[in-house]
Amino acid sequence: MGQGGAAGQGAGGFSGLIPIILMFVIFYFLLIRPQQKRNKEQKEMITNLKKGDRIVTNGGIYGRITGLDETTLTVEIADKVRIKMVRGNVSALAQSAAPAAPAKKEKDKGSADKS
Repeated sequence: MGQGGAAGQGAGGFSGLIPIILMFVIFYFLLIRPQQKRNKEQKEMITNLKKGDRIVTNGGIYGRITGLDETTLTVEIADKVRIKMVRGNVSALAQSAAPAAPAKKEKDKGSADKS
């Protein structure tokens, strides 16, 4: 009888670990893996910066790259106003072209006005 009880506890201990393992797998695919992917894309974007790119800094400042070296960038934030910053402080590339204005919708005078 003593051996049967020990075997039952061993099986119960392993089945108690299954939910913990399952939670770790879910956290990996929902949190850890996407974060690693974003970090990799950010690092690639920072290494591929070139002169003339429009950027947004971590502080929310928009500017255009006028010079760069291995660790720093020179960014023009206004006419003849340039700042030097570390490459790692670039959060994203800014849209180089202004978004197009939305087209005006013309009202259908037949059905819309008769409500």
